[in-house]
Amino acid sequence: MTRIRPQLVAAPLLVLIAVTATGCADPSADPRAGGPGASAAAKGYCPLPEEEGPTPTPCITFDWNQRVAENHAYRSPMPITTQQKAQAAPRAERLASALKKLAATGTTEEGLRAAAADALGMRSEKIEVQGDKFDPLRDMLVGGGEGRVCVNGTVDSTGRATAEVIGRTADGSCLPGLGGH
Repeated sequence: MTRIRPQLVAAPLLVLIAVTATGCADPSADPRAGGPGASAAAKGYCPLPEEEGPTPTPCITFDWNQRVAENHAYRSPMPITTQQKAQAAPRAERLASALKKLAATGTTEEGLRAAAADALGMRSEKIEVQGDKFDPLRDMLVGGGEGRVCVNGTVDSTGRATAEVIGRTADGSCLPGLGGH
């Protein structure tokens, strides 16, 4: 019968305890943590010594709200001129009228795309659609456009239809991005 000697079990256990106890360093011991202008509330990225250039660089701090706003900026429409809005206004009126008719009767996705394409003078494969309630037509977004100008229409949960002329979003679509991470 094989006997395990207590000394052989105790040695690895002591090594494990020593490594665990010394494995975490105090962040304030980092020489890069202090310095002029550093505050406990600031969050940032401090480069590792091997990443730094010829002269030391300060930590780069950031504002979380600004970071989120920049991250979601692709959803914002680009600006368009008053003249571009005026030129597209008749297409917006035609789209709103087509959506009102479809909200009353219901349709399919293909029918919605065809009606929007006809109102906007475009091919149906260029029409963007968000939503999935076609009969009756509710809670839908539809849009399309050329260049920076888009005409977007909505049908709300009550069947009320509207359309507006806006700029294309920074990511290249007419409808707002769904977002999310």
